[in-house]
Amino acid sequence: MALEMREICERCEKTTLPADGPARICTYECTFCVACSEAMDDVCPNCGGELVPRPRRATT
Repeated sequence: MALEMREICERCEKTTLPADGPARICTYECTFCVACSEAMDDVCPNCGGELVPRPRRATT
């Protein structure tokens, strides 16, 4: 199963998150922009898990 590459920050809903750009995710694939993740001290508000850098996917 492939990692879902969500394109919108779940907190601010304004930041576009391209597959080859920076983003933060938890183990449930909740996705946030870097600024929102830092504002939340890298803790997912949905599950309480750690937010870590999302792997980048090459675009063609």
